[in-house]
Order: sequence, then structure tokens, then C-alpha cells
Amino acid sequence: MAALRLLLRVRTLAASPASAPLSHVACRRVSALRPPVRSMAAASDAFQKVQIHRDDTTFDAYVVGKENAPGIVVLQEWWGVDFEVKNHALHISQMNPGFRALIPDLYRGKVGLDVAEAQHLMDGLDWQGAVKDIRASVNWLKANGSSKVGVTGYCMGGALSIASAVLVPEVDAVVAFYGVPSSELADPSQAKAPVQAHFGELDNFVGFSDITAAKSLEEKLKRSGVPYEVHIYPGCAHAFMNASPDGIKRRKAMGMDDENPAATELAWSRFRSWMGAYLLSP
Repeated sequence: MAALRLLLRVRTLAASPASAPLSHVACRRVSALRPPVRSMAAASDAFQKVQIHRDDTTFDAYVVGKENAPGIVVLQEWWGVDFEVKNHALHISQMNPGFRALIPDLYRGKVGLDVAEAQHLMDGLDWQGAVKDIRASVNWLKANGSSKVGVTGYCMGGALSIASAVLVPEVDAVVAFYGVPSSELADPSQAKAPVQAHFGELDNFVGFSDITAAKSLEEKLKRSGVPYEVHIYPGCAHAFMNASPDGIKRRKAMGMDDENPAATELAWSRFRSWMGAYLLSP
């Protein structure tokens, strides 16, 4: 299946045009890709490892946060379940009044330690199977104390988050970061859950998370009839949410030397408001 292969156009990056964005946050421009450093977050110890069953398969998932809190499924970037997606999930679990975050291991234990490995893993992903994993994860949270469950994700996980709004009827809300599903996987105009999406104006993953893809997503969400927001951050590029010390090291190793805590905090604030509105209400 060719779903989301547009992400692989990173080797022929083209600069995105400037536009009139919805938010006003500055980042510096980013450029070429290089392999990331190896590192892990000490926060990994905070997670409980569980196994989730669906169809004829079982996969691992990592859970953190208060039981009986609203749940949020947190979806990985193309690297796999690494330190950064765990950092995001831990941050989500600590938001006031708190969420229960669950990371499904879509790669079944594999993690890309450089760009070539990450690309290979993403190439080999069964996208429709990943959507089934997401649905099983949502239902696991609902069966284990979370009355409402949202989905969020980053890059590859962002695209899968939007796909879940279309294909997973149990999802109550979605927040996607810099990723749009291919038409083969899901049509956002058929979304059934509220969607908030975040993009960097200078993101140059053409057709996947650049400004053209963001604007196309916005038009499709308008047609869906669901509540939606699309936020574009001026001067920011791809993966601007990866603001942990290890995440910053990896971005710099990839040629992305921008750091903008204000952009990250603004996006997290919008995330918190969106998920709170749809997951905390009766």
C-alpha cells in the first residue's frame, strides 16, 4: 500500500511559500536530514506496559496517568516508540486535570535509530492494521476506566490520528501534529470526530505536512461538518513539538536548529483546550 508515501519526498524538499497564518510564532528555517543520536528518556520508568488484543494479533502498549481519567492514544513518529513520543505522552498525562495516555507499539518493538531505518519501518507498516491497533487501543482505554478517549499523534502519527477521526467511530476527539493521511487511507472530509491540527509554515514535507497539505486538510474538514481547527505556525518547520533536550539534539543532527518554546507552549495550550472541551464534558 502506498499510503503516506508522500512523506518520503523529504529527499526532494522544496521550501513552502509564506502565507497568512492563524497563529504568530517565530522559528528559524530548517533544512537537510542526518541520522539522529541514540537516547532514551528517564521518564520511561513511569509507564506501565500492557498487552492489547485485536483480531488474531497482540501488541504492546505503554500507559501512563491516572486511572479513570479521560484517555488519549498517543501515536508515534516514524521512529517508533522512542524517547520523544514517551515524553509527549508523559506531558499529556501531567496536564491539569490530567489524562491517561496510551502509546500503542505500531512497529512491534522496532525503533529506527537513523533516517534510513525509520523510512524502512514506515515503508513496511500495514496502515490499515495500524488503524485497527488504534481502535483496539481506544477500546482498551474505554474498557479500563476512561469514559471518553481522544487520539493524538506526530508526523506519521499525526496522519494516523486524522485517519482515526474518519475510520474509528469510538474516537471522541483528535489533535494531529504535522501529518495528513493519503487519500488511499482516509478522506478527512468524512471525519466523524472533532479535529484540531497543527502545522509549521516552513514544513517542507511536500504533500504530507507542508502548508499546501494543511490548507487542503482545512478545506476537507470544512466539508466534513465536524468541529475543526487548523493552526499554522509562521517561521516553524516540521517536528517543532520535539522540544526535549534529546529531541532538540536529534533535530539539530538532522539540520533543524530552531528552538521556540513559545510555539510549543501555544500548541500544547490549544491541545489542552481542545481535548478538555471534548473529553472532560459530560
